[in-house]
Amino acid sequence: MNPSCGRCGTIVYPTEKVNCLDKYWHKGCFSCEICKMTLNMKNYKGFEKRPYCNAHYPKTNFTCVADTPENLRLKQQSKMQSQVQYKEEFEKNKGKGFSAVADTPEMQRIKKTQDHISNIKYHEEFEKNRMGGEIPSPQPNSPNPVFQQPHQPPAASKNYSYESAAAPGPVRQVAAAPPPSSGKRYQAVYDYAAADEDEVGFQEGDVIVDAQVIDEGWMYGRVERTGQQGMLPANYVEAI
Repeated sequence: MNPSCGRCGTIVYPTEKVNCLDKYWHKGCFSCEICKMTLNMKNYKGFEKRPYCNAHYPKTNFTCVADTPENLRLKQQSKMQSQVQYKEEFEKNKGKGFSAVADTPEMQRIKKTQDHISNIKYHEEFEKNRMGGEIPSPQPNSPNPVFQQPHQPPAASKNYSYESAAAPGPVRQVAAAPPPSSGKRYQAVYDYAAADEDEVGFQEGDVIVDAQVIDEGWMYGRVERTGQQGMLPANYVEAI
């Protein structure tokens, strides 16, 4: 039994039959639903088991959701849950005192500079305390042999007094000069103006002392003329 056409409903014979979209069509009836342009198996587009041309193929539209009381309630509930979760995460991380910082080359240079400055300040404090620790500090209740010498008995002979004064004992030392710098000396070949707080500016011909290379392109040192110390570019100076 021959099937009927999906458009006109009449019988479709095998010589003019087109089988497409789960239906049988006459070759002339297989056309666009809108413009009635005759289609074939290569240029048709099916939508809900109906043939369309490329120009009139139905476009898919976004679904609009109505602001019903139920949808508004669900929206408000989701918003409240998000706020509660945010507060829980905030309280959990509160007091940890950390924040994510991008590990950029500039941040690495600043970190190295700060570590180096901290090490230099630590060594300076250590040297000051070491030099000061050699000087005996007088105690309020304990006599100091150095200051007790003028109170020796006057009956002692002159030679005895001289030998007593020359006898070895704890004597207050004069403040020694700071140890020579272990850093290298450089001379500026160009003028440089400091761009950051941790940098130091200098003029051509200035001598840089206590210089130490931090990383490629930068070093830490002190300008002998101004006494300022900080970071400076290595390509602006040369070793002397």
